[in-house]
Order: sequence, then structure tokens, then C-alpha cells
Amino acid sequence: LPGWALAADGKSISRRFRFADFAATMAYVNRLAAVANRHDHHPDLKVGYNYCEVLFTTHDADGLTELDASCARAAQQLADERVAASKA
Repeated sequence: LPGWALAADGKSISRRFRFADFAATMAYVNRLAAVANRHDHHPDLKVGYNYCEVLFTTHDADGLTELDASCARAAQQLADERVAASKA
């Protein structure tokens, strides 16, 4: 997945997304939470004023699965939509 970093142990992928401000960051986090609930697959998040770090792994598999890739693509799409909306 372009832009995502594979952990040194190969068990997770992560990406840091940047946003205009805290409100935009939290809007992204809330939309990502809804997607995570629909997939029943929840990322680890680190949130700050204008960023959100997203990490996916499948604990039951002790590593990565197709579900992680699918959810990472969804997280990327949400971030892309936030950036496009801020430019409109």
C-alpha cells in the first residue's frame, strides 16, 4: 500500500495523516471510527492537533491480513476526501 509503512517485525502497517486543524483531524477520526465499526476491525490511533497516526494489525492472526489492507485503503480514502473537501 503506497504511503503506508510496514513495521520492522512485519506485523503491522501505519501511516500519519495531516489535516488543517484539530476540527478536521477529529472529523477524520470520527469517520474512521464508523468505518472501523462496520468492518469490526479497529486501528490503533494517535491523535494530535493536526494529525492522526493510524496503525492496523490483526491481533488474532499475530500479524497482517487482507482485512488490514482493506481497512487501510478505506482510511486512505477518507483522508483523501478530507483533503479534497478542505481545498473546495
